[in-house]
Amino acid sequence: MSAFGNASKGLTAALILLFGSRMAHALPKPGQLAPDFTLPSQNGKQVALKDYRGYWVVLYFYPRDMTSGCTIEAHNFQRDSAQYAAANAVVLGVSVDDVDSHKEFCTKENLSFKLLADVGGKVSNAYGSLNNLAGIKISSRNTFIIDPQGKVAKVYPKVSVQKHSEEVLADLKELEGDN
Repeated sequence: MSAFGNASKGLTAALILLFGSRMAHALPKPGQLAPDFTLPSQNGKQVALKDYRGYWVVLYFYPRDMTSGCTIEAHNFQRDSAQYAAANAVVLGVSVDDVDSHKEFCTKENLSFKLLADVGGKVSNAYGSLNNLAGIKISSRNTFIIDPQGKVAKVYPKVSVQKHSEEVLADLKELEGDN
């Protein structure tokens, strides 16, 4: 990645901290059918939400690859990957970064779950997770648990990265008990 690309990501993160965020759509609510999508992953293959029917899906939106908070969040999801698998759950990360950026991030940070490239921000927008800061599109840090039937089961707006994965795992256990 070029020095300009790294500087741009740093500037974007700083703008979010300074000015907050503006979202276009409302967050989907529990009980609603999750907005369907198909996006390319870090390996360039298309990933569709409908392909995960029968599984719990942890769909998390994050601002930028290779930034400090996003790296912590991704590491925690990776650390807990065996627990997600045991819960019949998959983790999918989404940002407006491109496939090449996701590939670099996954390689650098040893991430094995899928990161999806929402370059135009269409999916982030459908999930109420798109910000437009001074003309720069960026995904908000929101997470959704989607049940095996494709409905939103839990919404986490404005996530704090440190303990988020543990929180999601605890809620998954509770939600599985409800089904």
